[in-house]
Amino acid sequence: MSESPWVATLEEVKLQEGLPTPINPKGVGLLLIKTDGAIYAVRNRCAHMGCPLEGGKLEGFVLTCPCHDWRFDIRSGAFLDAKELSIGTYRVKRKEGKVLVELPEAAS
Repeated sequence: MSESPWVATLEEVKLQEGLPTPINPKGVGLLLIKTDGAIYAVRNRCAHMGCPLEGGKLEGFVLTCPCHDWRFDIRSGAFLDAKELSIGTYRVKRKEGKVLVELPEAAS
């Protein structure tokens, strides 16, 4: 039997509104981002040259890469200047004060 793809990450109270927070559940580098009360999880690597996105600037739902100013929508992962490029996004849910991220690759 395979384990659940949902992985507990951190307590929701540790997330600050508008501040991308790096996490590494099961060795997968992600950013948790709380904005407008919703929580999003995106891969912590730019689609361009793999630059860590954790130092990027967040404006609304747009995260700008700190290395080359590539802009991504945190809701879909889409690169705003070329929709065929994107960063990975992950489903998030809250449970008993914790933030859980769905990592399908962790369930195998």
